[in-house]
This record gives sequence, structure tokens and C-alpha cells, in this order.
Amino acid sequence: MRNYMDYPFQVNARGRTGITSRNDHVRDMIEQVLFTSPGERVNRPDFGCGLLQMVFGLPNGALIATVQYSVHGALQRWLGDIIEVQDVVVRQHESQLSVQVVYVRLDTGEILTDTFETG
Repeated sequence: MRNYMDYPFQVNARGRTGITSRNDHVRDMIEQVLFTSPGERVNRPDFGCGLLQMVFGLPNGALIATVQYSVHGALQRWLGDIIEVQDVVVRQHESQLSVQVVYVRLDTGEILTDTFETG
């Protein structure tokens, strides 16, 4: 079994780098794409999808569609060799967004669903 570095970075009780499973590692990568704003990374200024800025949009169908489109596109661009996005479901409640991503891990064919929430 292969180990993957956990995100966010942490040190375990033995003083070593925290590790995680493959499924959790993939989820961590999705989280990084969603919550990284374009321009935030020095050597990859276009990395991310800017989800946190979208929280401040007006609560309407256009915002939901924009978030779905942005999330789907960013995940396909940055993780397209690891996952295939099947569906993105976005819900807004006041100033909080909930993004559910349904995807297939390309290495195993396993279908997974993860939910991410802003603030």
C-alpha cells in the first residue's frame, strides 16, 4: 500500500510527515483546486477556481451556474488525469456555498462523492 502526504501538512506523533490514503489524497487535491484563488500561487498564477470570491455573489441561478461551470472546468483542467468529474451540485445558504463533486477515480474506476463548504 502506498502512502500519500496529508493536506494540510502536518507532523504525526512520531515526528514524521502525516500520511493519508489514496482516496483522501484525491479529496485533498480537489479541495486545493476549489479553495485556491487564481493568482495565489507564484509559479502557477492560473491555478484554482476562485470559489471563495464567488461566495459574495448574489444568491440566484446565475451564481450557481457560474460556480458549477468554474468548479467543473478547474477540476478537469488540473486533475483531469486523475479524476473524471461526473457532476457538480452547488447550494447556497446565505453567505455559504456547499459544493458536492461526484467523480470517478481513473486509476480504479471507483465513483466517489465529496462535499466542500465555504466558511
